[in-house]
Amino acid sequence: MKKTVLREYARLIVRCGVNVQKGQEVMIYADLDQPQFVQMVVEEAYKAKAKKVTVEWNYQPLQKLHVRHQSLKTLGTVTEWQKARQEHICQVLPARIHLISEDPDGLKGINMDKFSKARQMQYPILKPYRDRRENREQWCIAAVPGEAWAKKVFPGVRASTAVEKLWEAILTTSRVDGDSVQAWEAHNADLKARCDYLNSLKIRFLHYTAENGTDLTVGMIPQSRWRGGADTTLQGVRHNPNIPTEECFISPMKGQAEGIVYSTKPLSYQGQLIENFSLRFENGAVVEARAEKGEDLLKTLVAMDEGAACLGECALVPQKSPICESGLLFYNTLFDENAACHLALGMGFADTIEGFQDKTLEECRRLGINDSMIHEDFMIGCDSMNIDAVCEDGSVRPIFRSGNWAF
Repeated sequence: MKKTVLREYARLIVRCGVNVQKGQEVMIYADLDQPQFVQMVVEEAYKAKAKKVTVEWNYQPLQKLHVRHQSLKTLGTVTEWQKARQEHICQVLPARIHLISEDPDGLKGINMDKFSKARQMQYPILKPYRDRRENREQWCIAAVPGEAWAKKVFPGVRASTAVEKLWEAILTTSRVDGDSVQAWEAHNADLKARCDYLNSLKIRFLHYTAENGTDLTVGMIPQSRWRGGADTTLQGVRHNPNIPTEECFISPMKGQAEGIVYSTKPLSYQGQLIENFSLRFENGAVVEARAEKGEDLLKTLVAMDEGAACLGECALVPQKSPICESGLLFYNTLFDENAACHLALGMGFADTIEGFQDKTLEECRRLGINDSMIHEDFMIGCDSMNIDAVCEDGSVRPIFRSGNWAF
């Protein structure tokens, strides 16, 4: 891939993704797959006048070793230096960049019960730090190719060819062509216009149906609003949390979901795949979870805590979107969620509440925003997906027909 194109991508992540401010610290989380590109992102951050850039490297084989050899007590302990690090992040609010490239099957064989229990032990200690940063920090998730990931998306070709083809797919769907920052400004404007229309309907329920058997009704919070594209922190800094993104999303009312929904793409969760699954909801919570592959993992996911069985997000993505039209299955939620309508189990977004700036996080949750240690998107959109909105005045409006916008 040409370095000029990669530098434009790095510039997009820094300038449009997290929008690094002069004198701000930057934290980059990356796997070991593309160190030269990580270097480009660091350089772009310093060009944006970042005060300091820190890179934290991840490596799935090491994670598997830690889980295998450490005791559950050791795995689940949050040490004093880790608490001090979290406090530092809360104090300085660095711009956080996540460059994902992990193998979708990279944690296959891990002791998931042990791994999940360790996360549950850590969560009560880490949660207050996370809550303090809510809506106060810029963050962006973007992707670079990993060799194992590329071979999963493009089987049957040489590794180098697969990586190059995955680079092309990432850059195309991320709108890296010419002045990418300007392209994203236009894209954000289109998503905002769609959200404005959805908000004008004053939707109280969404009814999803599809030929695969999906028949699900989800309630909306009266004070919740549709969001999409760029976000703005409480300090007024505009940024794009996901590159790419095609969704208009909202956080639904906790406790209001009835029916069954079927997945239409695999879910990569904790380095393992869950495929061909369904979830049945009663009184807002999952009461039945079935999967052809990874059913035990799916059941572990929905049992992580009380909120993990409830919905935290409803997102609308048409079949006529660049990622869907690419015809690729990425085995990566960042991309696959932007190829199809999706739902998310777990944590909802407080900033979907109108006037959230003047409310506490707890006030937003009392209005119906779900709280959980997880937020896991899963794809449900397909060519036969129809979605109707039941509005505040009792009228029913078509939102999706045959997998695409009905307006």
